[in-house]
Amino acid sequence: MSRVDFALEDLREELAAFGRQFEAARQRLATWRDQEPGHSRREAVFRRDKLRLFHYEHAAGNVRGRPLLVVYALVNRPYMADLMPETSLLGDLVSRGIDLYLVDWGYPDDADCGRGLEDYVDGDLDACVEHIRRTRQVDRVDLLGICQGGTLALCYTALNPAKVARLVTTVTPVDFQTPTDLLSHLVRQVDVDALVTAYGNVPGDFLNAIFLAQKPLQLSVQKYVDFVANADKDAASELFLAMEKWIFDSPALAGEAFRQFAKGCYQQNGLVNGSLRIGERRVELARVKQRVLNIYARDDHLVPPAASKALRTIIGSGDYKEVEIPGGHIGIYVSPRARALLVSCVADWLGVEA
Repeated sequence: MSRVDFALEDLREELAAFGRQFEAARQRLATWRDQEPGHSRREAVFRRDKLRLFHYEHAAGNVRGRPLLVVYALVNRPYMADLMPETSLLGDLVSRGIDLYLVDWGYPDDADCGRGLEDYVDGDLDACVEHIRRTRQVDRVDLLGICQGGTLALCYTALNPAKVARLVTTVTPVDFQTPTDLLSHLVRQVDVDALVTAYGNVPGDFLNAIFLAQKPLQLSVQKYVDFVANADKDAASELFLAMEKWIFDSPALAGEAFRQFAKGCYQQNGLVNGSLRIGERRVELARVKQRVLNIYARDDHLVPPAASKALRTIIGSGDYKEVEIPGGHIGIYVSPRARALLVSCVADWLGVEA
């Protein structure tokens, strides 16, 4: 058997190197400026209770095409898509000349406990679409949905086909019961009614803990080890800290909306079998006949590719395109290479030239 030599000096150097890295990480945390997120220039052009509709500014004469409304999820804050000047999906889309709007749902409080999907889709989202149609003098708008926001955009399009021209869905769950969907396996075991009764609005920290638990070692241990190891790298450290702020800035989810989404989508798989209802109306995705671009992330652990790709067999569109982008659920929006691919894919599909 070969002998393993142990040198005390090597151990001293390794510990000293770790100490230097740890000190660099401490300094990084001490000097980090907690800036207001949302770095692209924008204006709140419409308000409805806690909701704000933002319109993004362009260089003079640089706007082309139909207005595009970005619909984000209810369970996180939308500034992930505009995290930093050099890490901004929205900024990149604006730079391509897209006339961009964003729905910001705000932070629900106790007064919103009874708000259901009808309030968000038929109320808030429709009000935003109507504002854009009126002020931009267009009959229809384009929609781009992110994660759960894509599901809401799909529902809205199916219920209001005359108001939507084209639809882009990104990492959007459609089939909520695919075999590798760990989140689905968990949610299907939850007594949703008891949870909403106990909490009212479901706390954002509670939901966030569930998401992080899908990859406990990577998202609760390894990423902090990596931060210490890369604390002397400005770009990597700034992105990490901005992402940490976003991850733990988690709004509560209105209790009734959570109940309807968890039961109607996860437990009953209502988009696949046509049983999901928004108010009194049933959501029939076969009514979605618009051009559809469906983008999914190859390594997505929260919305497995199969959950998104199921859209192809359900909608009524004869003009459907599906694109896989290498990366994870959030990585395709913040990783430079993946984001550039996503932006080009969306802009090209919308017919906006570089």
